[in-house]
Parts: sequence; C-alpha cells; structure tokens
Amino acid sequence: MPHTHWPGEYTYCPHCRAELVGEQIESVARMRCPECDFIHFRNPPIGAAVVVRDDEGRLLMVKRGGKATRAGFWSMPAGYVDYGEDIRDAAARELTEETGLEADIGEPVFVATNFHDPSKVSVCVWFLATVTGGSLRPGDDAVEAGFFSLDALPDLAFETDAELISRLSVETT
Repeated sequence: MPHTHWPGEYTYCPHCRAELVGEQIESVARMRCPECDFIHFRNPPIGAAVVVRDDEGRLLMVKRGGKATRAGFWSMPAGYVDYGEDIRDAAARELTEETGLEADIGEPVFVATNFHDPSKVSVCVWFLATVTGGSLRPGDDAVEAGFFSLDALPDLAFETDAELISRLSVETT
C-alpha cells in the first residue's frame, strides 16, 4: 500500500538526513528512514474545548480573529494542550484567555477528530464547565464573545462544534 503524504510531514530524516520512504508498519502507513530506521510517528495535537451554558441555556461562543484558523467564524472556546499541561487545566486556560471567564471544568461531553486543516489534524475533547468568576470580554485570538441560543447560532468555524451542538439541541428538546 503506497504511503500518502500529509501536508507538513517529514520528507527527510531529522537524524541522518536520508530521504524517508513510506512503508506499511503495523497496519499503518508511516515514513521510515532506510538508513537509520527512524520512524516518523506523526501524532495529532490534542485540543481542549469548553461548553458553557448560561441560565437561559444559551451557549458561549467566540468569534475567531487574527491568524486563527477560520477567522471570522464562531466556535466554542478552545485551544491546544501544551506539552506537560493537564487537559482540564488547558481547557480552563483557554476559556480565560478567550473570554475572560474562569470556570470549574467538569466532565468530558464529546471527543472528535478535527480534519478541517489537513496539515494540522487534531483530536479535541469538549468539557462541560461552570463559570465561577471573571467577566465576559474577548481576548487572545477571539475578537468577540457572547452567548447564543442553540436555534440562533452564528456561522460556525468547525464541523465538530456543529456536531456537538446538534447533540446538545436534541438533549434539550
């Protein structure tokens, strides 16, 4: 089975500089160095997202700005987990950075793989959260933040958010 190159994937070995070759290894296509046997394990980054609802059941969303992927569209507050960071701490950090709100991070409610950017396929975990402090103001890569009714949402940035919102809509009806 020929290996399909993903954008951003290594083409040369970072150890000996030989050209990598695509091979089927343990039922997965990976790039391997024929000189030193280095295998490029390209693992997806992990994202943490936060599901916050107000007393009226509206969902907290942020409008993505600047250089953010899908700038101008809306998503739930989210971002990448830093190496060595607990995923719940990352969810709380991203919420504060993007909205100014502080929260207790609860249970995961959704897990999905994001394929919207082939050069950055990621896995995201969405957590329920309860606001404990702060004040709503956009920040970091968010240019607006607000609560929206599930039947009157702005243009969404990601299919995975839409899938979760669809599930939330079913649960509340």
